Amino acid sequence: MTSALSSPTSRYALALALSVGTVLFLLFGIGALGIVGEGDRDWLYLAAPAVLLVVAAATRFRPRGMVLALGAAAATTLAAGVVAVVLVATDRAVASIADVVMITAMYAALFAAAGWLFSRVPEPPVDAVASDIRRT
Repeated sequence: MTSALSSPTSRYALALALSVGTVLFLLFGIGALGIVGEGDRDWLYLAAPAVLLVVAAATRFRPRGMVLALGAAAATTLAAGVVAVVLVATDRAVASIADVVMITAMYAALFAAAGWLFSRVPEPPVDAVASDIRRT
């Protein structure tokens, strides 16, 4: 009896679902609740999905490229969190520093978990990549 996640396609689909789910969760969190408090400060967290999309497209959505893209998104989320903590600390914002740190860590961990899942997807054979290149 084999596991349902034993095929590379199902592993890729699971990793992609977590990636898309994390981005949607981030967007809905910013839109509905806010992370840094009132105002438009939450927009700095949108750098993570932008970096993810650019790097993923540049690496043609290959599993190893997605690992790199999601790692970059996690690092960008942490950088946005540092900026958000500075904004909250220097301004009398409604948000709490602890809340901003925890929410930032949660989003970065979700991006990292999706990257880890992509690291478990084997790369396609070289022949498949070569035929893909010849078609373009």
